[in-house]
Amino acid sequence: MTAETAPTNITARVARPATVPAPASWPWMRGALILAGAAQLITISALTSADPLAATWYSLLLAIAPALLTAAAAFAPAPANLLAAIAAAVILVGGIVGGITHTGLFFVPALAVLVVGTGKLWRERG
Repeated sequence: MTAETAPTNITARVARPATVPAPASWPWMRGALILAGAAQLITISALTSADPLAATWYSLLLAIAPALLTAAAAFAPAPANLLAAIAAAVILVGGIVGGITHTGLFFVPALAVLVVGTGKLWRERG
C-alpha cells in the first residue's frame, strides 16, 4: 500500500447547537391546543348541522376564539404567551358558562389542561 492508495480516516465534525430542553409548560399548552381545537370543531359542526345550534354569543365565541388563543399561548414568545393563555382561559370560562347545556362542556378538558399549563408557564417566568 502506498501513500496514495492508503485509506484515510478523516471525520468531519459538524457544529450543532446545544439542544435546549422544552419548558415544562410546553406539553400542557400543546394538549390544550389539541383539546380546544377538537371542541371548536364540534361547535362548528353543531352550528352547521341539519338541526343547527342557535348562533348566540357563546356559540360564536366558542366557534372562533379557543384554538387561535391556545395556539398563541403555545407558540408565541415569552411575554405574549402568558397573556394569550390568560385570555384563552377567560374566553373558555365565558363560553362554558354561556353554553353549559349545549357544547360548552366539550371545552372543560381544554380549560383544565390550559389552567395547568398557564400555572407552569407562570412558574417558568418567576
